[in-house]
Amino acid sequence: MSDADRIRAAVDTQRDECAAFLAELVRIPTVNPPGDRYEDCARLIGDRLTAFGYAVQYVRPRAPRDGPPRVNVFGRLQGQVARPTLHFNGHFDVVPAGDLAAWTHTPFGGEIADGRLWGRGTGDQKAGIAASIYAIEAIRRAGLALRGCVEQSATVDEESGGFAGVAELCDQGFISAGRTDHVIITEPLDVDRVCIGHRGVYWAEVTARGVTAHGSMPDLGRNAAQAMARLVTRIEHELGPKLEARITAMPVEPPAARHASISLNALHAGQPIDVEQTPMVPDLCVAIFDRRFIAEESSGDVRREFDAIVAQEAADDGDIRWSVRELMLVEPTATPADGPVAQALRSAIQAVLGRPAAIIASPGTYDQKHVVRRGGVADCVAYGPGRLETAHRPDEYVDLEDLANATQVMALAALALLG
Repeated sequence: MSDADRIRAAVDTQRDECAAFLAELVRIPTVNPPGDRYEDCARLIGDRLTAFGYAVQYVRPRAPRDGPPRVNVFGRLQGQVARPTLHFNGHFDVVPAGDLAAWTHTPFGGEIADGRLWGRGTGDQKAGIAASIYAIEAIRRAGLALRGCVEQSATVDEESGGFAGVAELCDQGFISAGRTDHVIITEPLDVDRVCIGHRGVYWAEVTARGVTAHGSMPDLGRNAAQAMARLVTRIEHELGPKLEARITAMPVEPPAARHASISLNALHAGQPIDVEQTPMVPDLCVAIFDRRFIAEESSGDVRREFDAIVAQEAADDGDIRWSVRELMLVEPTATPADGPVAQALRSAIQAVLGRPAAIIASPGTYDQKHVVRRGGVADCVAYGPGRLETAHRPDEYVDLEDLANATQVMALAALALLG
């Protein structure tokens, strides 16, 4: 048998074991926010890595953070030589389940039915963690020894920026150009696609401050909510068309996301909805805007353009005081489609699925931003089981066939990269 045939056979024999491990992960509701059950999930992953021969460490953020404790797990499997080193990373925080009535499967049940494993976080992205761990285990069970080293990390808070997760691993030196050669982030972007990067994001909080008054005499006040409504309208009709006309050359999927864009992410003014109301003109309104920018735009221009449209609104209404606060800025990131890790995955996809891999870029951002910019590791892509369109939706799932195929692809890629 060839090495590829041995790996295929090993993946087949451990299918049920891999799926059962994924189901265990899904049954731990690591919901972010607030960051529940992180330690339980990290320990489960760490115990499996230890059982498979990894030296395991638990990595916590150095600075205190609000909410439940943050803990990441890092494992290293020593090869015959120290370099090259291939690092697999996946995040185990998941978004809330939302309206339970919209689910036909229990969100944290880890149910297997109809050839799929169902539950929040199956695709995004606990399936990727299971696949990368069992990919390397398939190599071992196939009787093959890797020359280079493998690292596996499972991290927190990716859904809220990854700063306590992969960013912390980079800042503490667990992922760095001095020790890491290749990185595969196991995001769910379809089993036949290699993701080379992502768009940029700028989140801005805008505050409008007016003057309160009795609701029966609104002219005596300055309504901050109505002022914000005018700004939202201005952004939609003046800035929106300009962004729609800007198109990137990056292969972002879906194609509609190749345009620059802006959306209203959150809005609040006045009294809380669930209390008895009193007649008050709201004197404070806060909105958060989500601006996605393309590689052809500079972050400086993005900031200036946004500030300018807020300034225009301020000039038209001098009775409202405006302020803008930056919440997050992530630069667009991309690695060459012919880089070593992308090439290894493309060859493996062709071998396993019998068709060429598609090269794409992500419409959102993910932890590649930290690996490249904080860790200094340029050879980084995303690849994993799961379909992007199921992420964050009711009845999230991963196809078990995709889980097995991605496991095999990762194993063959690791063999190509590490020897």
